[in-house]
Amino acid sequence: MNGSCACGAVKFTTPVDKPLNLYHCHCTDCRKQSASAFGTSAIFPFFSVDDNPAVSSFSRTCDSGRRQNCYFCNKCGTRILHAHIVEGGDPEVVAVKGGLLEGLNWGDAKHIFCRSAVVPIPGGAERHEEVPAWGKPKQ
Repeated sequence: MNGSCACGAVKFTTPVDKPLNLYHCHCTDCRKQSASAFGTSAIFPFFSVDDNPAVSSFSRTCDSGRRQNCYFCNKCGTRILHAHIVEGGDPEVVAVKGGLLEGLNWGDAKHIFCRSAVVPIPGGAERHEEVPAWGKPKQ
């Protein structure tokens, strides 16, 4: 899939044509980074945007306890993707911000951290009150 930030300084192509997983996260951190009721992340096999001079990053600890690097466009401020910090190498996947992707199918999105949701979760949607087992840090 092709993606880009709001100003177009950061453009990228994902390594596969559709995400491995898609979720709307209702945690307070995702609400802050999206400036909305939730953040949408499309999970893809790991790829890097570090080689673009318009990309900057910072690290933070998530509600799940994992540490992640957050990449954003240093020209327009658009958040691009998140990569969990893994000792001794690259992570297996990255979480690309859904609104950046052309042609994303939003219909399969799961809702996580619903315990902090500020909008109703649609009936019939897969929902989790916090991060599900597939999103928890490996011990």
